[in-house]
Amino acid sequence: MMGKKVKHTGSTKGLLYQLLCIVIGLVLILPLIYAVLISFMPQDEILTTDLKILPSVFGYLENYKIVFAKTKIFRFMMNSFIVAFVSSVVRIIVASLAAFSFAFFEYKGKRILFGLVVGSMIIPADVLVVQNYFTVADMGLINTYIGMMIIFFISGMNIFIMRQNFLTYAKSIREAALVDGCSNFKFYAKILMPSNISSIMTVFISSFVGTWNTYLWPLLVTNADEMRTAQVAVTMLNANEGSSYGPGAVMAAATTILIPSILVFLIFQRKIVGGMMAGAVKG
Repeated sequence: MMGKKVKHTGSTKGLLYQLLCIVIGLVLILPLIYAVLISFMPQDEILTTDLKILPSVFGYLENYKIVFAKTKIFRFMMNSFIVAFVSSVVRIIVASLAAFSFAFFEYKGKRILFGLVVGSMIIPADVLVVQNYFTVADMGLINTYIGMMIIFFISGMNIFIMRQNFLTYAKSIREAALVDGCSNFKFYAKILMPSNISSIMTVFISSFVGTWNTYLWPLLVTNADEMRTAQVAVTMLNANEGSSYGPGAVMAAATTILIPSILVFLIFQRKIVGGMMAGAVKG
């Protein structure tokens, strides 16, 4: 009887926990759902004093027509893709090489360097925006892809995640590979990286989604329309040559540019969770 009671109590707690997670998830996703619904509403329906949750007609596509006609949305999305993809690939290379050094090599100052990497994780990115802008401007990288990408090449969090994964390997594995004539780089490229696909995907997808959704930095380092990123399209619809196209068009643009990052996250979310859990195994 006691065993049954304990089992029943455990299942009840699990059910309550799942219900709580569902409620929190719905609260977090409701603004996104409402933004999508607004994108299908005409302006007079959005600005009415009565609360409108659902559009009267879901086939209303004028807001999307404005987005595609009044902005170079596809060019902006291509710019965002280039910046996000290249930044993510470079970040994987930099983070994995740094993590390889911290996990497998012993040298003077290693703990201090790793402490600096961990310390960089607590510094808000906005604190460095002004100094980063002057640095990029002095390098002549305004209105260039490199100028938009350069600050995303390194992430202390990604180095930490990959180091934690690499620490799960016994150093004797590397020593055995070296005895067999495997160089350090070959061990890194042929053994370590292929066996850490989960953490690599975690770094890539989290970096891609984060960089895709970045607004402030690309806006600061670009002043030519052909170099703008997708996030800037939303503000261009707010006040384009002194005219406002209304909240419906803004929400249509926001919905359009969210589609790639949402798809990427939904497809690879298990890889992200798996990589995060693997990185927490050993400290």
